[in-house]
Amino acid sequence: MILELAILNIKQGLCDSFEQSFQKASTIISSMDGYIEHQLQKCVETPNQYLLLVKWESIEAHEIGFRQSDQYQEWKQLLHHYYDPFPVVEHYTSIYSQTANRGGEV
Repeated sequence: MILELAILNIKQGLCDSFEQSFQKASTIISSMDGYIEHQLQKCVETPNQYLLLVKWESIEAHEIGFRQSDQYQEWKQLLHHYYDPFPVVEHYTSIYSQTANRGGEV
């Protein structure tokens, strides 16, 4: 599994419109082969900044399957005009993970 990470800086005054467009764009990315899940988080300290996290089966699923698809052109049309500057996208692989144990069971 690969985690795609992008910090999205949205032009001032366009956050509401971006969020609406992202809802539409979510249906595009979630329909792609190799897609697992995604999250969009809004920064508390910097209100026009978002964190996009997308889980893919492989880098190729993202870089080739999605980015070289017709669906990516629609994604681009919906979202890319909101960014300033254009985000750097990086890929991560997990080396350690832990979840909180809150139920009292061991």
